[in-house]
Amino acid sequence: MNLIIDVGNTSTKLAVFNNNKIESKTAVETKQVLNSIKHILETYPEVRLAIVSSVGRLEKEVLVYLEANLKLVVLNHETPIPFKNLYATPKTLGIDRIALVCASVQQFPDKNVLIIDAGTCITYDFINTNNEYLGGAISPGIRMRYKALHNQTANLPLLETEQPKHVIGNSTIEAINSGVVNGVLSELNGIISEYRSLYLDLTIILTGGDAKFLSKQLKSSIFANSNFLLEGLNYILQHNTV
Repeated sequence: MNLIIDVGNTSTKLAVFNNNKIESKTAVETKQVLNSIKHILETYPEVRLAIVSSVGRLEKEVLVYLEANLKLVVLNHETPIPFKNLYATPKTLGIDRIALVCASVQQFPDKNVLIIDAGTCITYDFINTNNEYLGGAISPGIRMRYKALHNQTANLPLLETEQPKHVIGNSTIEAINSGVVNGVLSELNGIISEYRSLYLDLTIILTGGDAKFLSKQLKSSIFANSNFLLEGLNYILQHNTV
């Protein structure tokens, strides 16, 4: 069994995999990670392997504990991966994006795949039928857009994410919701349309914290999978420990 640790910008996700099946999943604050790992290992003593992916910050004592108790892979830009990376600056490619591409390689081999991760940022990653990663795009996520409108202006309120009732907002609150949510949807539909014009046979994956909110509102046919990054990390761990 495998322990997957994904340290994000706002929380840390912990998942236990039995081969390719998720047995358990939780999200905790960074300060709770060590105690959560200890609890997981008590609950699942069969866990032998672990992988850490960190775009945030993980305390050194957590890594020391993992190295003492499990065979550990710390994902970085030197970790062997199952695709050809043609990114012009491969060392700056986010390791979370690497994991997403690895999941697509495992689940959709020899396909043109666009992976959209709607989280703190919205990332777009594309891999072609030749197993070549070409790159993608990065833009602000939904919450970042709400916060930017509040923080960068004098009078606009900070709102919770809400589906606008109409494209024409007839109040400041409705106008903000329309601008943020419809703006994101228009961006997603527009970028998907651009990719489809280049690659007629295109598989689209939508994942991330806002995937469920967005998936039913998109015009294009997509696969929504909130666990795609965790599945990619599990595949990288398997790829490096066989």
